[in-house]
Amino acid sequence: MTVQTQDPLSTAAPPSPRAPRGARMGLVLSLTLFGLLLVLWIALSISTETFLTERNLSNLMRQGAMVAIIAVGQTFVIITAGIDLSVGAVVGVSSVAVSLMMVHGFGIAGAVALTVLMGVAIGAFHGFGIVQLGLPPFIMTLATLTALRGIGLLVTNGATISGLPGSFTDFSLSSFLGIPSLFWMVILVAVPAYVLLQHTRWGRYLYAIGSNAEAARLTGVDVKGMIYLAYMVSAGLAAVVGVLLAARIGIGNATQGEGWELQAIASSVIGGTSLFGAVGSVQGPLLGSFILTTINNGANLLAVNPFWQRIITGGLIIVIVYFDQLRRKRR
Repeated sequence: MTVQTQDPLSTAAPPSPRAPRGARMGLVLSLTLFGLLLVLWIALSISTETFLTERNLSNLMRQGAMVAIIAVGQTFVIITAGIDLSVGAVVGVSSVAVSLMMVHGFGIAGAVALTVLMGVAIGAFHGFGIVQLGLPPFIMTLATLTALRGIGLLVTNGATISGLPGSFTDFSLSSFLGIPSLFWMVILVAVPAYVLLQHTRWGRYLYAIGSNAEAARLTGVDVKGMIYLAYMVSAGLAAVVGVLLAARIGIGNATQGEGWELQAIASSVIGGTSLFGAVGSVQGPLLGSFILTTINNGANLLAVNPFWQRIITGGLIIVIVYFDQLRRKRR
């Protein structure tokens, strides 16, 4: 006699009438963000002569790609009602790791693979601290943020690692179909992330955990395992960005990526991800990251004091989280 196993969430009640509305609202938000991005581009193309130049647009796509990839990983964590403050430090230590390996004779493929695996291991360590030790995600990832910065500086003695192979650094300057290769990396990350989050049981589990972790556990969801997965995705993608950053600037530096954790969180929140969990998508953080990158790029072209960029980012987070709270209260 065969025993049939069921997806724990497949026995749940049918979707409520509000589910289609939620899908429509997600589409509306994505279209709104895309419209806002177009408005910013139009305004900046009118305000400055250099915004629509090929050089500036390529630079915009390359820089936005870095934040976009981190934001996708951060979104996986935030959907579970967690947070990962270490991604900027993972970027820095990963740029050091991949650079050190290559200057000491490792092949490019091997150095990149080991660096990404290191990032995944850091994410697993976060999961261990949160799941097994019961530490709050904020504290766990804040601690590793500080520790990873220290490890990177200790290993390099505060110096930069140079002398990377030309075939490695050339990738960041290359293009395919007229689009920078770094931007194609966003597509390479976003497509499987979208499939995982929106079209697999693991994606449903992540949303369920963010909504009510205890209820998800009672339905048979491996809550601990899914939390491990979320943080491993986040840190693994941050390590990918560390590799790409090393290729772009041609050095490994432990201080690289400083403040990028806030950029990733801001991009995710601007893209509609709720800091309270259970709400988020892949396309939202991608659009949010390029909105932020466009604002920063435009501010530089218009010679706006760079400190205003941080003020604008902080203000956007406050406003969006406030409206998110209002939306939750109306439910």
